[in-house]
Amino acid sequence: MTRSELEHLIRTSGAIANDDEIIIIGSQAILGQFPDAPDILCMSMEADLYPRHHTEMAILVDGAIGEGSSFHELYGYYAQGVGPETAVLPRGWEKRLVRVFNENTGGVAGLCIEAHDLAISKYVAGRPKDLEFTRELARHGLTQLATLRQRLTATKLSRPLKDLIKARIESDFKPAAIRKR
Repeated sequence: MTRSELEHLIRTSGAIANDDEIIIIGSQAILGQFPDAPDILCMSMEADLYPRHHTEMAILVDGAIGEGSSFHELYGYYAQGVGPETAVLPRGWEKRLVRVFNENTGGVAGLCIEAHDLAISKYVAGRPKDLEFTRELARHGLTQLATLRQRLTATKLSRPLKDLIKARIESDFKPAAIRKR
């Protein structure tokens, strides 16, 4: 996905949901903070998002421009309408949202999860594709070890899960891991 494709999804989602703010919580939120993010981080052709003020409208967004829709067939990318509970995020994440608002978003603001908050949500999800994503964030210098440690302490998780995620974070920042990728 490119930044302009994300902007298209923001504009279209806002129109469908009659909402002037769309929160992007999936991997493609990286395009908010880093419009020219490395290709390896932009391989997904879906953006997980929801209308900020009308979260219940996410299902309509998903139906209209989601996977398998005519929109998806026409453009090759799509929105996945999700809910706020989809991602586990550190306290204060809403204050750190990265705003995407320009002529391409048609009066709708895209509010993208900040890179470190996004990484924490990916560490928590823990699927192989999520952990590859966090490794690439670290390798490309888009996340910082100290900030991830701080955000982890601000995330409500069980002690065993927090310990597991701490190990995942540390592993991503070992010199061998950064050189290898």
